[in-house]
Amino acid sequence: MLDKRQVQMIKKLLKQGLNKTEIARRLGISRETVRKYSNLPDGYVPTINRTPVENIVDPYLPHIAKMLEIAKDENSFIPTTVIYEEIKRLGYEGSLRWLQQVMQKYELRKRVDDNEKLVRFETDPGRQMQVDWVEFPKDNLSAFVATMGYSRTSYVEYVDNEKIETLLGCHMNAFKYFGGVPLECLYDNMKTVIIKRNAYGYGKHQLNALFEDFAKHCGFDIKVCRPYRAKTKGKVERFNHYLRYSFHNALRVKLSMKNYKVNIDNANAEVLKWLDDTANRRIHQTTLQKPFDLLVHEQPQLLSVPKPYAGIHPKVVIATIAKKGSSFKKNMDIDSIYIPNRDIQSYDDLIPAVALYMVTLYPMYSTGGLLWN
Repeated sequence: MLDKRQVQMIKKLLKQGLNKTEIARRLGISRETVRKYSNLPDGYVPTINRTPVENIVDPYLPHIAKMLEIAKDENSFIPTTVIYEEIKRLGYEGSLRWLQQVMQKYELRKRVDDNEKLVRFETDPGRQMQVDWVEFPKDNLSAFVATMGYSRTSYVEYVDNEKIETLLGCHMNAFKYFGGVPLECLYDNMKTVIIKRNAYGYGKHQLNALFEDFAKHCGFDIKVCRPYRAKTKGKVERFNHYLRYSFHNALRVKLSMKNYKVNIDNANAEVLKWLDDTANRRIHQTTLQKPFDLLVHEQPQLLSVPKPYAGIHPKVVIATIAKKGSSFKKNMDIDSIYIPNRDIQSYDDLIPAVALYMVTLYPMYSTGGLLWN
């Protein structure tokens, strides 16, 4: 299919009086293609909705990798023809040539020769989710990225800030997307997660009180990377690179050609389609399987998605309280206040809960108008 620029060039040359044969020669396309696009209305570029086609070799890649690794361990060589006969016995209906092309595409023999373990999981199913922010300053956006450690299934959500409330909301959306909550989540030095490293001794960090309470509510443990050790959460780091160059940059170009800009709405609409149709359905280079296929095995090990978390409170209420009492200001960090009430479902329920909670902590304050001024 021709792109917008090529279609415009055909129209331009036709207006200059060139015939279809000459235009085809100049542009290196067929005369039939010129005829087809010359009949289209000005400004119209046809699009093709492509349904992802499964590679018929894909289901056999783990078995092929195992055969190659065993041969390597035994200091022997296994020909592709032998692999071909083996997977034919398992149901493969493609050609030998196609098998050779796929093995070359994933560099299976080279990776074995380099002593690389072809199929690596490293993390037990349902155990870990790695989390990170990817920033796109040109678009004034950040992307919340979460990758499951076992299946490599990823979730992405574009936001316009990295505040704690936003982080918690993205976590809940990720848990719903994956179908459950992992046993632990791994972070770098996000200021909304960790306040001070080793505050209470080596490995005992001071965590954000609100985020710590959220983790308890959901049932996962908080794990933090060592400083300057990005490889500790290498699964999500590798996906970040994939997201930036295979999706976001391509989206910017696509929208720019139509005189649009990337914004939070079109980015989130497009990234969900990309995750569902491409990113989580591709063969992962490490597992040699599709993330969605492995997620099916991971989901039974996940904790249930919790009910909505009610610890996020209206800051205006807390700010009003703090403004009224100097002793309160001195003794309490406003940002660390949270309401550990699991049954609150809306802000209308939450504000009275704040009042009750604060009166319990500080009897000197009554509810007689203080909160509502």
